[in-house]
Amino acid sequence: MRRYFLALTVLVIILYSASLASQSDWQSRVTQQMPLLGHRNWILIVDSAYPLQSSPGVETIETNSSHLDVLRYVLGAINSSIHVRPLIYMDAELPFVPDDDAPGATAYRNQVQHILADYKIESLPHDRVINQIDETSKEFHVLILKTTMTIPYSSVFIRLDCKYWSADAEKRMRARMR
Repeated sequence: MRRYFLALTVLVIILYSASLASQSDWQSRVTQQMPLLGHRNWILIVDSAYPLQSSPGVETIETNSSHLDVLRYVLGAINSSIHVRPLIYMDAELPFVPDDDAPGATAYRNQVQHILADYKIESLPHDRVINQIDETSKEFHVLILKTTMTIPYSSVFIRLDCKYWSADAEKRMRARMR
């Protein structure tokens, strides 16, 4: 009985350690990538059924973590950077996903709306966002973080933009160049 208890304890410790390692792997990857990413790069926080894309500029990481936890971590990493800011896109289909077909959809919408309250969110049809990412990945890096989310159209697409140079500053500079 003692051996059984000892073996069970060791197994639980190994499984728990493996779980922590996988979680910290994706966080480490985000932390490593952040200084390299710039405007025109994307970070996607996606549901578990999001397809594995084969474009050369796409890197997909299975986080085995909650969608909202990954979103919070990524936003924190972006906001802590000196060089990029997030432009948020979400699927236009999400507001129409009912709880009857996807239990928890309303709760998710409320939670994600709370997390993203300080950001302007642009809603686009899912296929349009995917096509934009596919085009972008031909020239620029796209980091996809798969989560344990099981609600369709719940992905959060973050296009990185320059934090210290605005679109208005760019327009003013271009006008002076003429």
